[in-house]
Amino acid sequence: MNKSARLKSRKLIEELFNDGKSFSYAPFKVFYLHTQTDVFLQAGFGVSAKSFKRATDRNRIKRLTREAYRLQKKDLDEKLKVNHWHLAVFFIYIGKEIPEYPLIFKKMGSILKKLIQIADENNTSNN
Repeated sequence: MNKSARLKSRKLIEELFNDGKSFSYAPFKVFYLHTQTDVFLQAGFGVSAKSFKRATDRNRIKRLTREAYRLQKKDLDEKLKVNHWHLAVFFIYIGKEIPEYPLIFKKMGSILKKLIQIADENNTSNN
């Protein structure tokens, strides 16, 4: 993921959690917000320290999630560019045990399809 595609701005993250919309798709909770940034798609990833005490476990889950996202985000990115829609997304892992990669990959694919659907709905309502 290149630097500009990372969701790092504290102001934007705070706005995302306060004003953004969300949905759950176990084992993830996804927050998203239409933004006015230069980048079409920005993403952030988090894991609860309450559920996973060891940083190595949290880092592993974030690494697996980022990789699944990186491999499957192309369709969403293209849809946003076609619709001229900018999106900030934050994925929070809310499961209770360390997942296997195939599960993460499958769930991330479903989440990204739902985000594509949301982008489509917003594009048709704006036209």
